[in-house]
Amino acid sequence: MDKDYSHLLSIARRVRRKIIEIIFKAGSGHPGGSLSGVEIGTALFFHILNHNPEDPKDPKRDRFVLSKGHAAPLLYALLQEAGYFPKEWLTGFRKLNSPLQGHPHSLKCPGVEVSTGSLGQGLSIASGIAWSDRYDRQDNRTFVLIGDGELDEGQIWEAAMFAAHYKLSNLTAIIDRNMLQIDGNTEKVMALEPLAAKWQAFGWDVRQIDGHSFPEIIDAVEKDREQEKPVMIIASTVKGKGVSFMENDPAWHGKSPSRKEYEQAMRELS
Repeated sequence: MDKDYSHLLSIARRVRRKIIEIIFKAGSGHPGGSLSGVEIGTALFFHILNHNPEDPKDPKRDRFVLSKGHAAPLLYALLQEAGYFPKEWLTGFRKLNSPLQGHPHSLKCPGVEVSTGSLGQGLSIASGIAWSDRYDRQDNRTFVLIGDGELDEGQIWEAAMFAAHYKLSNLTAIIDRNMLQIDGNTEKVMALEPLAAKWQAFGWDVRQIDGHSFPEIIDAVEKDREQEKPVMIIASTVKGKGVSFMENDPAWHGKSPSRKEYEQAMRELS
């Protein structure tokens, strides 16, 4: 790395440990897709986004929408690390009346912009936010993290047309391209390739990166963009990244580790 990203690497390690811990204690959750998005989320919350944990509703803040809402452990770990709520809250994940529900709840948890979980909706919501900011002549930026399996939803492509038509250059979407969804490999379930060409055809400025490389993530967001186009970053990732027995295994899309597996995972992430 040309620059020192050691602080981001340290944060990412802590975020991964928190993801495993809260899912284990809850006895349920989605580790695979939460772990694959750690570097993306860390780069956003700790280097890119203009946001203020002391004032989560600051009108000048950038917005982040987690379209793949089942990866809520990732968002909660990031928000807690950033100081939006105390660490003790993490033990309440998926418990009745907890602010940290199984999918993000914007009325319960500070820092959650949008309640998500129904796959395909996040890009539409983010596009609406970006359009509203453009209409109000605001400088806010909107970012949305999308699962690649989520691209099977037709609503994604309606939003793709909308964002390009209205020239939402203040919108950046990132696809967590780990190649796996709950039923297996994305190309076997519903082939997405050539994915970059599809988004280019829909009128987006497309960038392809290693989704676990901080320099590539940050450069893809911050480099000059084509005028009046929304940006699509296709980030190649590994599902279950960081935990050897979870990596590239669709069985870890949505289940909690046993105590033995939990202890091994925490050792690997130490």
